[in-house]
Amino acid sequence: MRSAGCTINDMWDSQYDRDVERTKSRPLASGELTHAQALKFLGLQLSAGLWVLLSLPHVEQCFVWGAASLPLVATYPLMKRYTNYPQLVLGLTFNWGAIMGWVAIHGVVDWSVVGPLYGSGVAWTLVYDTLYAHQDKRDDAKLGLKSTALTFGEHGTKPILTACAIGAWGGWSIAGYNCGLGDFMEAPYYYAGVSAAGAHLLWQIHSADLNDVENLAYRFRSNNVVGWIVFGSCVAGNMMSG
Repeated sequence: MRSAGCTINDMWDSQYDRDVERTKSRPLASGELTHAQALKFLGLQLSAGLWVLLSLPHVEQCFVWGAASLPLVATYPLMKRYTNYPQLVLGLTFNWGAIMGWVAIHGVVDWSVVGPLYGSGVAWTLVYDTLYAHQDKRDDAKLGLKSTALTFGEHGTKPILTACAIGAWGGWSIAGYNCGLGDFMEAPYYYAGVSAAGAHLLWQIHSADLNDVENLAYRFRSNNVVGWIVFGSCVAGNMMSG
């Protein structure tokens, strides 16, 4: 579904992408692919997503929550036209898996765990995608498109993203505690791990040159490290808790 969202994004934005230096060579923007071809590919992606959805445990509940995500998947690419905070909508969309994963295992949503986990993902997305958006801010401004990079500006971006990084760390920590891992003494590897992930986000923010495309692209790509740290922390925390 995430890849389907990327296809939808490129379909909605092809007329803008061809005027942005970094995206003008994308297949739809460059004319290498047609919208009809993209639509067929999207159909395959959605079919695969439906197959996965129907194979999950607690299929009825999963279907309801999966269907609830579709409006976000379909509309978030449009948000850069209408809101100053499209990265927030992206976060709400991309982190829906926090809800789906819990429902697939338990059949119901425990918001004491899923709420902070989902919120931490949204905060994390705001960090990496705002830095990403700074790559295109000049082209976006010319085209009349909106982003948190433009909204926060040169002076507001780092303080606001610092707060988001702290929020992501707090959400990871609360989710771990509420799902039964216990305190730091009971699951030190989990809390040390998510703290390391939070520190990585702070490094991204405070070492970022908001006017250097290569610097920003490197920090954006480094979020796969953050993901692996959080994943490893979850595995270690669960092993220690038995």
